[in-house]
Amino acid sequence: MTAASAPLPFEWTPQVSSERRRGRIATIVLTVVGGLGLLAMLVVIYFSAAQSSGFTGMMGWMALALALVPLCMVVAAVWWIDRWEPEPPGILSAAFLWGAGVATVISLVINTSASFLVASSTGSKSGTELFSRVVSAPIVEESTKALGVLIIFLIWRRLFNGPVDGIVYACVVAGGFAFAENILYFIRSADSVELVFTFIMRGIVSPFAHVTFTACTGLAIGVSARMRSSVAWVWMTPLGLAAAIVLHAFWNGVVWSGGFGQGIIIYFLIEVPLFVAWVGVVIWLRWSERMTIRARLYDYHRAGWLAPAEITMLTTNSGRSAARRWARSRGPRALSAMRTFLKTSSELAQLRQQALDGHAAADFAAQETSLLETMSSSRRIFTGQA
Repeated sequence: MTAASAPLPFEWTPQVSSERRRGRIATIVLTVVGGLGLLAMLVVIYFSAAQSSGFTGMMGWMALALALVPLCMVVAAVWWIDRWEPEPPGILSAAFLWGAGVATVISLVINTSASFLVASSTGSKSGTELFSRVVSAPIVEESTKALGVLIIFLIWRRLFNGPVDGIVYACVVAGGFAFAENILYFIRSADSVELVFTFIMRGIVSPFAHVTFTACTGLAIGVSARMRSSVAWVWMTPLGLAAAIVLHAFWNGVVWSGGFGQGIIIYFLIEVPLFVAWVGVVIWLRWSERMTIRARLYDYHRAGWLAPAEITMLTTNSGRSAARRWARSRGPRALSAMRTFLKTSSELAQLRQQALDGHAAADFAAQETSLLETMSSSRRIFTGQA
């Protein structure tokens, strides 16, 4: 790990350039498809609601505004989870639009068709509703959301570093799905009383319901990224998906089908502890990721690239905050260099961990050298040596 015989920066190697072109094309395609899907969903919602005699344009804007409330909660949670090594904004946008546009449209079509078939064959309204809630919706919705996370993993596997990344992408996909679905539920409310009740139940009481379900799939796919087998996702994804479907079916079938009173009791006895447990898992995963980054950066300390004080700075919240404050006092150029130094250190540690997990790319040495040189040049800038 020396810079004496450094190859061209890895951004310029043919393999990485080709991967990045494919990644950009995939981002554009997924974004366009998801955007069109969301537009189609909104058009369907608008015209179906417009048939109601009490519908007004103001109700549509109100439904959109109310749907933004739980979405902002999800976005804040994702930012907190992902702040150590933020995922590319373009991929996150594609993930959101997949959930809001593609997954919702597919789920709406399949669930509606399935409910129609059950209703026509059984003639039972209650049986049809139970089937839709407990069987059709959990299977179809979780499968379509899981497909989005899996597509992101397979296309951008180089950037998919472990369980935390899996949870982040799953949360974004699920957040997009819940956003579009909430608009549908809010705009279908018969009056203001029902709208307030629906908003409280979906926007305040359970804003992270879909996120919690799909996070099971994201966690499983993320764990597979750390396994030595390159096809571990083949058996890990169904395991996570099965857990997501079971949780979703339980939520729909037991909590809400049991009536408001029973639903609230079960919510506080089971769903709240389950959510708290998930928060604990995420906190532990973030801590584990930080410890992994620290261990890998110590590898570079032993090679002479980093000082122990720098590793402490790079792997603690207080250290990173203090570093940014110090760099800010030295001017915009120093602050920009410090931010690059912090970001590149995480990328370097994750790159080395991927290699230790048995997933080193053919251009690993070029990537490693480029990241090390970026850190060195950034250090020279914020210390005033360049």
